[in-house]
Amino acid sequence: MMTDSIKSMKLNHLGFPSADTPATARFFERYLGFTIAGTWEQSYILKRPGFDVVIDHARDGTPDWPRAFHVGFELQTLDEVRDLHERFRSEGVEMETGIFNNGRGSRFFCRAPGGVMFEMNTRSDAAPEYQGTFDN
Repeated sequence: MMTDSIKSMKLNHLGFPSADTPATARFFERYLGFTIAGTWEQSYILKRPGFDVVIDHARDGTPDWPRAFHVGFELQTLDEVRDLHERFRSEGVEMETGIFNNGRGSRFFCRAPGGVMFEMNTRSDAAPEYQGTFDN
């Protein structure tokens, strides 16, 4: 049952482990617009308006992520996706794919230090049959 409290619920943070928390935190700062809000025992709290990321120090080595696990960030335009892809590529970010369009819009996948995969996408060029399926 969808109660009022469930309707008003929002995603407020993502937490994941990293074997190299300083490099992962720098990735979030440099490329994704987060700021470091706090640290403890080699772990970090990063902030953006309305959303936090907690990067926990993985004491047992590099986490073994499921192949398809990823976090998606949406950009407004295809040109922004292209610009970010070129920046990542030229600055040595580990790229998983080039830019491609799967009907729901253009995207590419890359990995941050510590191994987590990110999808950078736009819906601006999504096929007409998908246009009504996105939240504004």
